[in-house]
Amino acid sequence: MNDRRSKDTGPNRRHFLGGMAGAGVASAFLPTIVPASALGRNGATAPSERIVLGAIGIGGRGEFVLKWMLKENDVQFVAICDARKKRREAVKRIADQHHGNNDCKMYPEMREFLATRRDIDAILLATGDRWHALGAIMAMRAGKDVYSEKPSSMTIAEGRAVVDTARNTGRVYQTGVQRLSEPNFVAAIELARSGKLGPIHTVSAHIAPWDDAVMRHDWLPAQPEPPVEELDYEAWLGPCPVRPYNVDYINGKWRGHYDFHTSCIGEWGAHTFAQGQAGINALDTSPVSYQYVNNDSGDGMVTTFANGIKMVLMREGWKGSCGMKFEGPGGWVAVADGYKTPEFSNPALLAEANSLVDQYRERTGRSLNHVRNFLDCVKSRQATVANAEVMHHSMSTVHAANICMWLKSDLKYDPMKEEFPGNPAANRFRSRPQRAPYVI
Repeated sequence: MNDRRSKDTGPNRRHFLGGMAGAGVASAFLPTIVPASALGRNGATAPSERIVLGAIGIGGRGEFVLKWMLKENDVQFVAICDARKKRREAVKRIADQHHGNNDCKMYPEMREFLATRRDIDAILLATGDRWHALGAIMAMRAGKDVYSEKPSSMTIAEGRAVVDTARNTGRVYQTGVQRLSEPNFVAAIELARSGKLGPIHTVSAHIAPWDDAVMRHDWLPAQPEPPVEELDYEAWLGPCPVRPYNVDYINGKWRGHYDFHTSCIGEWGAHTFAQGQAGINALDTSPVSYQYVNNDSGDGMVTTFANGIKMVLMREGWKGSCGMKFEGPGGWVAVADGYKTPEFSNPALLAEANSLVDQYRERTGRSLNHVRNFLDCVKSRQATVANAEVMHHSMSTVHAANICMWLKSDLKYDPMKEEFPGNPAANRFRSRPQRAPYVI
């Protein structure tokens, strides 16, 4: 074995500075004042404890989550990657103003960004749906932990690839189904999961009251593309088929198009299916049957788990967004964003629910702050509340429900094999072609 110690017998750097100090020279080489924040004093986080964060694809929702993350004292945001120059510049302004410097760097292309910024610990990924799975996989392969906005996969195969990549790389992953960490929703989930309502027989899950389950397969009329330095449309499209440029795509009107979206079912089902499955201890599986309903949205579809519990898709009847309801022989509980507290069949259940939230925090050690849970897990290397497995199984429910609507027929699904037994038409939708070089 080679001896790595230096064989230089001359004065080392420490002796050199020590000798010069006697002559009063060393002070010229050393700072006279070290900011307290650099040492982690006065409430600041020491550099060794900071999480270095970058972001990819920050629009309106991504900006909201970024500002949420910046409220945490141990986050240092250093770089934004976005195909749109205006968004790069807007995010840089937010970051520089927050940190009081001009250090946030901008990158137009994801592969270069991930390859060059090895200092970054974690990525906030808030692109459109088409990029969520591939972007997360690329980031995890580059050694980054990932917080991905939802819906976090476009197909069953993409979801499986995210799970496998997280497992093989050892990276921490969180999907942005933040209601799994909000007290009202945790109260309802824990009330159902704990058996306080008796054996749950029915879950109701809110789906978005706009767009359809059967999406458009045409595309918007072509318009002249802006200069690539203003918008790299090729990179914006990513793994999707080539479609003519139209500014409406860039402004969010990609929703409702098969190439880009996961339908009204995926829009909120990404949240509510995970919530519902959490309350019946089914985060490691998906329903095995899907009953077609003859409408445009999937409203009223009954999905059934292997143990007989039914999860019903409901578009209307909620006070706010992303609602869920659990029903058992001992009563029911319902909650959505607009509820001050969950609603119960029996008001006495409120005290039970509040106690269960406290027990949940004690049992899991999780923060009731979704981004804090992610950041804590970046440090502890524990699984997040909405880890890749949770995302994949709830999104598989989304995809199967969509396929049921597209084929206009009842479906059987095997969540272990992740296939539709004896149904080649349905199995064809388990994956989509991806456009080179944007492939998993």
